Amino acid sequence: MSRLTHVTTGPYAPPVPVRELTVVSADGARLHVEVHGPEDAPAVVLAHGWTCSTAFWAAQTRELAVDHRVIAYDQRGHGRSPASPACTTRALADDLEAVLAGTLTPGERAVIVGHSMGGMTVMAASARPRFREHAAAVLLCSTGSSRLIAEALVVPMRAGAVRTWLTTRVLASRAPLGPVTPLAKRILKYATMGAGSAPHMVEACARIVHACPRAVRHAWARVLAQLDLDDGVRELRAPTAVVTGTSDRLTPPVQARALVAALPHPLGLTELPGMGHMTPVEAPELVNGKIRELVSVYVIKEGS
Repeated sequence: MSRLTHVTTGPYAPPVPVRELTVVSADGARLHVEVHGPEDAPAVVLAHGWTCSTAFWAAQTRELAVDHRVIAYDQRGHGRSPASPACTTRALADDLEAVLAGTLTPGERAVIVGHSMGGMTVMAASARPRFREHAAAVLLCSTGSSRLIAEALVVPMRAGAVRTWLTTRVLASRAPLGPVTPLAKRILKYATMGAGSAPHMVEACARIVHACPRAVRHAWARVLAQLDLDDGVRELRAPTAVVTGTSDRLTPPVQARALVAALPHPLGLTELPGMGHMTPVEAPELVNGKIRELVSVYVIKEGS
C-alpha cells in the first residue's frame, strides 16, 4: 500500500480543517468529521463514495470554505473512521443522521452532496425525519439507486449474465491494490475517470482509493452489488440536482437519467462530456458552482 493516503501538494491536497470531531452513530460506530470555513456561514455537507475519504473533497473544501461552512466525514471503515461489521444501507443512513445531528443546530438547513456511495447514503436516509429537517437541497454526483453491477461498464463486454458475474468478481475482489504505481494509475483511470483526466487528478484519486483497506473495499462492494434504493429516490423530497459523466463506467448516465425520472423534485441533469466517475475531482469548478447555486437558492434565499 502507498505510504501516503492523499497527495500533499497541489489543488487536490486536503486543506486543514477549522475543527475536527467524532460523532457516534446509532450502533456505536465512530465517525471522523471535519469542518471547514466560518462557523456562521451557510452549511454544506459532503458524503464521499466507496473506497474514498474526506480527502476526495479537497477541491470542494478548499474553494467553498471561503464563504461556506463545509462539513465532510469519513464513511465507516474509510479514512479515519474505524471499520464496523455493520455494512448496510441502513448503517449509511444512520451515519449521515449522526453527522447532521452533531454538526447542525436544530432546524438548520444545508445543501447535502453525495458522490457515488455518498449519493446512495442520501437515498437511504431520504425518509428519515432528521434528514428532512436539515436537507434544503441535494446534489447527487455519479451515483445510482439499483442495478449497479448489471449496468456497470467496467468489463468491456456485452451486457448479460457473464459480464455481471465478471464485474462482481472485479469490484468485490479481496486482492490488495498494492502501491500506487504507473500501472495501478492506468487501471484506476480506465475504471473510474475520463480519458482526458490530467495526471495530477489521477494521482490524487489513486492515493485515496489505494489507502482504503481491502476488507472494507470488499465488504461495501457486496452491499453495492445488491443495492436497491429505488424507494429512497422516490422519498427524496428535497430539490435535487444530478451530475454525471458521459464516460462513467461505474454508474453510467443511464443511472443518472433514471434518478431524474424518479425524483419528486428534480432540478435537472448535467451530463459532462468525456468525464468519468470521479466528477468532483474531474470537474471541480462545475460541481462547486452547482453547490453554490443550490446554497444561494435554497439556503440563503429561503432563510432570508
